[in-house]
Amino acid sequence: MVSVASAVVAVGTATGMMSALDGRGGSDEARPEVTNSPFLDPGPAVPTSSPTKTSAAPSPSPSKTSAKPSPKPSKAPKIEATQPKSARVSTQLYRHPDSQVLDWVAANRNDPRRALIESRIADHPAAVWFADFTPATITARVRAVTSSAAAKGSVPVVVPYAIPQRDCGGPSQGGAGNLGEYDAWIDKFAAGLGSGEVVVILEPDAIALSDCLSQGERGARFASLARAGRVLKAANPNARVYYDAGHSSWRPASTMAGLLRQAGAASAAGSDGIFSNVSNFNGTSGEIAYVRQTLDALGGPASLGAVIDTSRNGNGAPPPGEWCDPAGRKLGQAPTLSTGEARIDGYLWIKLPGESDGCLAAPGTFTPDYAYDLVR
Repeated sequence: MVSVASAVVAVGTATGMMSALDGRGGSDEARPEVTNSPFLDPGPAVPTSSPTKTSAAPSPSPSKTSAKPSPKPSKAPKIEATQPKSARVSTQLYRHPDSQVLDWVAANRNDPRRALIESRIADHPAAVWFADFTPATITARVRAVTSSAAAKGSVPVVVPYAIPQRDCGGPSQGGAGNLGEYDAWIDKFAAGLGSGEVVVILEPDAIALSDCLSQGERGARFASLARAGRVLKAANPNARVYYDAGHSSWRPASTMAGLLRQAGAASAAGSDGIFSNVSNFNGTSGEIAYVRQTLDALGGPASLGAVIDTSRNGNGAPPPGEWCDPAGRKLGQAPTLSTGEARIDGYLWIKLPGESDGCLAAPGTFTPDYAYDLVR
């Protein structure tokens, strides 16, 4: 993305969420793999998300276009810095039992950092990314997550991340070879959603980071995303589908709303609203104002809302130009579907805290030093 970014994916690594990459190409009956969150490219100099173990989650990457402004720290009071310690994790959200941070905690019981990392990160629910294009196993891997969540009476957050020309050829490049393949993959993804409540974060960066496409290619992508939303909600009417709105330091709300409208985000048949700040650090107060402005400009039913990635925004955005594993960042609000804020449906950890953007370690790799800095 440009300087305002979202998530760049290093497929096969895990960055801040769980993802579902399947490197084995096995059958649908094989144990589902969760991948790390992809490395999301920061659209204005603020990082984005990462994939699960089955697929890697994105991390922020440097701005790809100098024309885009770098993200600025939120001017609102930085209440996020202190809130995480007292915020409670919603019992409604699903914590996937397969992640890099859980693996590290299990393997490092005597590490002096372990207790804080375990209690502040590993014990919290995070998104599960499906960032690998493996049509043969995608239904089973999605079903493994949604059925496990349903058995626990909790709500999973899943991230389909396989759009063609993903990340405009950046660190998180990959995905389906063409939109026909992608549409078929989404059909199989939807078949694994089950009938319980599930939150779908549909293709981070696919809308905000579409400048590399020609006008015709962009229109075709947006039509495919609109179709994806309809397919997902038709397969499971209890699915909540959210579309990529970038973040508050990227495009103006009115501009972003125009793009979102073209991609079907204003239609209740395929959308429950928008998401922002994936793999980025912008403060929650600024993101709330931004998504409300975007929703107002978007139009559509009054039921449309927004979810915000708060996984690393507890200390606001880093200085301009610092997007890759920047120092001084903190956890933001704990994941919850009860925000107490009008039109804000949830604060989610879409990018997994502690997964590197690519400077302290390979993109999507859980890095205990980085995680410890976020929690202390």
